[in-house]
Amino acid sequence: MPPTAINSTAEDAPEISKLKLSPEANVVRGLLPLEKTPGIISLLAGKPNQSTFPIDEISITLRAPDAPQPYSPSGGEPVRETLKIDGNLLATALQYNFTDGVPDLRALLADFQLKEHGITVDDVNLQLTVGSGSQDLMYKIFTCLLDPGDAILVEAPVYAGVLPILQTLEPDMIEVETDPSGISIDHLRGILSDWPKDKPKPKALYTVPYGCNPTGATTPLNRRQEVLRLAEEHDFLILEGGPFIQVRFQRRVLRLDSFSKVLSSGRFDSCAYSLHTEPKIIYRYAYWVRNWSSGAHQGYELASANLQANSTTQVIALAMLKHWGYDGFRAHINNISGFYRAKRDAFEAAMYKHFKPEGEKPLAEWTRPEAGLFFWFRLNVPDEDSYQLISTKALAGGVIAVPGQIFFPSGRKTAYVRTAFSVMDIELVDEALRRLAKVVREVIDGA
Repeated sequence: MPPTAINSTAEDAPEISKLKLSPEANVVRGLLPLEKTPGIISLLAGKPNQSTFPIDEISITLRAPDAPQPYSPSGGEPVRETLKIDGNLLATALQYNFTDGVPDLRALLADFQLKEHGITVDDVNLQLTVGSGSQDLMYKIFTCLLDPGDAILVEAPVYAGVLPILQTLEPDMIEVETDPSGISIDHLRGILSDWPKDKPKPKALYTVPYGCNPTGATTPLNRRQEVLRLAEEHDFLILEGGPFIQVRFQRRVLRLDSFSKVLSSGRFDSCAYSLHTEPKIIYRYAYWVRNWSSGAHQGYELASANLQANSTTQVIALAMLKHWGYDGFRAHINNISGFYRAKRDAFEAAMYKHFKPEGEKPLAEWTRPEAGLFFWFRLNVPDEDSYQLISTKALAGGVIAVPGQIFFPSGRKTAYVRTAFSVMDIELVDEALRRLAKVVREVIDGA
């Protein structure tokens, strides 16, 4: 049954996990869209009267999307623009709104998807929900999908923020190896080929194929295609935060996007897209987030966890993106990409200076990241343990980084370290890497 036919009862939702769906969902929230029906006089919701809100206007001062970044070598004073949010848009920002996101923002993001990827958001092949950050959406998706003991494939190393979610839900996490080009197809294929016949196969694979945190790796197209082929062959979903949306072969992908790195980390919201996903997970996830009948929302299962969309920040994002338009947004993305590219290159130059000085044995090995904000490098230390080195010797030496151990579901010992290059000035980068290299050299010399 297609998602557009989802009604307000839970009986027809396929059971892919033991999550109990409320038979009636949230009835009041489900009736709210009917207020928009022409000629209807609504006595529904106990909304506060917007005339009592003490905020009369929200003003935002923006840099132009192509303005020089604050630390850009080009310098110069950036062009600034002021946006005012008032009237009906302010009322939308301050009043209760739809659980799955402010409708105008959802429509604008759907238009951006069409322009960026040629994909039409039609709530059949591609559904879009705006949530309170990608972590929140990940938790809801995993809760919908997994029961304790269910198998899930997880690339390793993996984004550390996903591990506490999975540990809470207690699935069987199966590590899939990666290399500088992303997920290892040979290892993934081997896991699936050797899977015990009497054990249910994995329900999903979690991967970040573009600018992976922590590695910075980007999975090439041919590998992404092979992952999709294996997903179809072995009947599992792909949960990801990158460009699988450009690879439209099977109904297999749930995707998360975020504004946290391009607009603001301070509570700008994220989007979940269910792209051509296997019908039963679309059906169940769509039911859990919002129920449909004859095109009208009839209830919001998501409202049991998150009644109100973060409408104020969604409206701010809406105002910015409408003002810029798609071309302005792309100009902003290209602008900040250049900013971080310069940061990355300066960081790597300091890495060569301190960890691969000419004529000396290298202290570390790494691959230049193609995206993201991090360097992921292997320390050439004899005990293959970066955790002890970072948490004791490096800390005592006045520098701190993230030991690679926390990015593995198994928590296994590793010589890898993650360092961030996004914020620090180059002078501090040089000093930080000098201190870390000094500690690594002392460990190697003392072995």
